[in-house]
Amino acid sequence: MTATTPPNPAAWSCPMPLRDYPAVVLGHGGGGRLTAELVEHLCLPAFRGGPLDGVLEELGDAAVLGVLGARLAFTTDAYVVHPRFFPGGNIGDLAVNGTVNDLAVGGARPLALSAALILEEGLPVAELGIVVETMGAAARAAGVSIVAGDTKVVERGRGDGLYVTTAGVGVIPDGIMLGPKRIQPDDVVLLSGPIAAHGVAVLSVRDGLEFESEIVSDTAPLHELTAALLGCGAEVAVMRDCTRGGVAAVLNELAAASGCGIEIRDDAVPVLEPVRAACGILGLDPLYVANEGRLVAIVRAGEAETALAAMRSVAVGAQSVAIGHTTAEHPGIVVARTAIGGTRVVDLPLGEQLPRIC
Repeated sequence: MTATTPPNPAAWSCPMPLRDYPAVVLGHGGGGRLTAELVEHLCLPAFRGGPLDGVLEELGDAAVLGVLGARLAFTTDAYVVHPRFFPGGNIGDLAVNGTVNDLAVGGARPLALSAALILEEGLPVAELGIVVETMGAAARAAGVSIVAGDTKVVERGRGDGLYVTTAGVGVIPDGIMLGPKRIQPDDVVLLSGPIAAHGVAVLSVRDGLEFESEIVSDTAPLHELTAALLGCGAEVAVMRDCTRGGVAAVLNELAAASGCGIEIRDDAVPVLEPVRAACGILGLDPLYVANEGRLVAIVRAGEAETALAAMRSVAVGAQSVAIGHTTAEHPGIVVARTAIGGTRVVDLPLGEQLPRIC
């Protein structure tokens, strides 16, 4: 195959169901089943064979690398949110917080970020100035430095104004071991606060929707919350922030990777009333709506109250709650128990309910 020869889909490791999509669709970026299939069947086989083979297969929020006796967490992300400004934030602090959070839920103390700006010709410099000032303020608030970057400009009409890509590195303290393989039956599932505000906040501005109360994004750094949780003495199996695909996507990924089932209670999942009302009007399930300042943690049953107390001691985790438990039943499947005592399967979303919300 030459550099100019397009890849042959028949040579992919598992061409179905990707062959059903001869071109990329928005759902491939939604954090659901289409994203998982794209990564599993196309990207992973193509990226194998390097000196750190196997690290990518973990598919965590951040890769864990052993370097000179230390363990580093390393992550990268891209932000294409539309619109760039929304209630509670903009693409700048969203990019910084999202990268910090990917490191933090991996158990790391975030240290440094890089940032690349892809600018469209015609973007007002004043608007760019607001974004980069916001990025700097968010980095300082999270205790990290932006230490490297790049800038590219594309022709008018080719870049939708501004995209941001980031990478981040942090140090994982000794004794911190996290991952879905550590999940056991009868662990407790904790959630750090009300969900779905970010996705609905972005949608409200994008579509010009007005609700009785303003809905504000939950974007926030989670490093202090994760530090409090990991330092409280409770045994934490895993943490994940609930971004694309929402809480539903995170729980399905953890169930599949651990081999345990997960059961949650619908009435235990906190949703602010204006967000719940907006989701009802729009036909959205809050479990599938993206967040940018919420995490799921799974801890041992006997230590859940200790963990919750630690999470609630930090402002961003003040409304943390237990929403369910893991089980040896229905391995790999997430179910929700309804208020009337029935159950429903909470499946991995196929694609994207709300495209371009991060």
